[in-house]
Amino acid sequence: MRVLIADDHDLLRDTLIAFLGAEDDIELGSAASFDEACERIREDEAYNLVLLDYKMPGMNGLDSLTEAIGMKGGQRVALISGQATREVAEQALSLGAAGFIPKTLPAKSLVNAVKFMAMGEQYAPIGFMTAPEETRTHPMAERLTKREMEVLEGLTEGKSNKEIARDLDLTEPTIKLHMKTLYRKLEVNNRTQAAIVARDAGLF
Repeated sequence: MRVLIADDHDLLRDTLIAFLGAEDDIELGSAASFDEACERIREDEAYNLVLLDYKMPGMNGLDSLTEAIGMKGGQRVALISGQATREVAEQALSLGAAGFIPKTLPAKSLVNAVKFMAMGEQYAPIGFMTAPEETRTHPMAERLTKREMEVLEGLTEGKSNKEIARDLDLTEPTIKLHMKTLYRKLEVNNRTQAAIVARDAGLF
């Protein structure tokens, strides 16, 4: 059984490799970006399962998932994420993903899930998929609308106004208006300061 782990966080990637590598029947490959993952898929012997981090460099959300699934005539690809919502997980599964794994999943469950998906099954943890949506309690988050939070998340990921507009299916002028409101509420003067404030506050 061959598994490719694509995640830009060295510690998490190494931890996953350690857990899965302890299994006798799993061969592992690794990548730190979506482009590198695509290169591995093209050049390496076929993988039974590809694990893609939802937020790593080069990933364009579910579009990249669909691209990876279609490479080499089709293969099994699952998302792994510490931030994606249940809605994202449901959309990924509907697009044909082999599964969705939250990064909070215990190690033993993770190994079992990987084996399950590599053998052709679709996996998503019942607890995650049925849990009630968490309400934001962070003081800063409470000052912002849902849309402003989405724009701010795009900022923290270093996206341009055009990219944020595309992701949220909005126009660039609308994004600029949200930016102005964000700057005022966060008491900052530019996008860099806004991103720093959001990160320091632990919003994303």
